[in-house]
Amino acid sequence: TVERPNDDGYYRSLHGLTRSLIANMVEGVTKGFTKTLEINGVGYRAAMQGKKLVLTIGYSHPVEFDARPGIEFEVPAPNRIIVKGADKQQVGQTAAEIRGVRPPEPYKGKGI
Repeated sequence: TVERPNDDGYYRSLHGLTRSLIANMVEGVTKGFTKTLEINGVGYRAAMQGKKLVLTIGYSHPVEFDARPGIEFEVPAPNRIIVKGADKQQVGQTAAEIRGVRPPEPYKGKGI
């Protein structure tokens, strides 16, 4: 359990933050966290080469991503990427970096 010294607003906010961080750590170790990314576009696809994620998304070269420690990639289909890990923040950050390579464009929706 997490306790606070008194009911000041500052300590109440730190109490909630600490409690939620610990709860996320426990959930990450027991269940794990996943983020699923979908690729839309003609000729856009993802593939695994060893532990690297290789994206072919309309650039003149393929874009490669190395998995951070504690992060795993899965490519069940050429247009779907699954990012898995125990740390919620790392999973979200990695998924955001992958999406940042080619965000969906507003008119046709091509991108990740």
